[in-house]
Amino acid sequence: MGPGCEKMDILFVIDDSGSMEEEQMNLGANFPRFITAIEEWMNADGNLIDYRIGVTTTGKDIELVINFAGFPGGGGGLPPMVINEMGDNGEMRQECGMTRKWIEREDGTALTTFPCVANVGTSGPGIEMPLLAMEMALVDRMSDGTNAGFLREDALLAIVIVTDEDDCSIRADRVEFNLDIGSPMAADACEADADSLVPLNNFLSTLDGVKGMRGRWAVAVTAGPTSCSSAFGDATAATRLQEFVSLTGDHGVFSSICEGDLTSALDDAFATFELACEEFPPLI
Repeated sequence: MGPGCEKMDILFVIDDSGSMEEEQMNLGANFPRFITAIEEWMNADGNLIDYRIGVTTTGKDIELVINFAGFPGGGGGLPPMVINEMGDNGEMRQECGMTRKWIEREDGTALTTFPCVANVGTSGPGIEMPLLAMEMALVDRMSDGTNAGFLREDALLAIVIVTDEDDCSIRADRVEFNLDIGSPMAADACEADADSLVPLNNFLSTLDGVKGMRGRWAVAVTAGPTSCSSAFGDATAATRLQEFVSLTGDHGVFSSICEGDLTSALDDAFATFELACEEFPPLI
């Protein structure tokens, strides 16, 4: 085994739907600790990790056509409601004085800039697609130049996903579904178009293709292990995200968003990335 990775490209995919306000506040409080750990991290050769950090969100542009068939009387004859939701589509955010789409060690401002840009708000789409957003950030937005330059061949790719919903990655730009009383809109939309959900193995293949092999990327997901409640509010069981992490092997970790404090989740992410960095295969 070589000295491990010298560089790490970290992509955060953060849920910006209406239910995430408390989670984002807690993340913001703990991000400086995460950055401090990255800043002080040395690899086996005693070199500080050359890191980059980019932030995108879980949403993409999509047209939702909502039928009220689940309401008493079939919705009382109400016509379908059409909602056009606009997401980041994998574009990494450039805010808070950033001069590019990502933050680098050499900037010397990560402790303040990262919590600022990671405060993504709660006005994003209610249909969370973190895995598709990840793919769009690393493939589509690279090919069209939007996120170009972020990825480095000789860097470990580290992905952090934070959401209080399960993954509902659908490539279609339009979803029609029946809204049931007491059921989250995202759950109804996902169930209605379940056959269109992108297979999880597709995302594994995407990451393998982006980095050339499985050992050059790692992922940390913070979501609901079950339907649960905490000081943050409610979270649904993220079964697809749990399965995705299980498919990644040793370089994936799933942490609960319902613990009331996201300190341990960020610690889990750091530990997983540290292990993946130690085992980073040398470029041939």
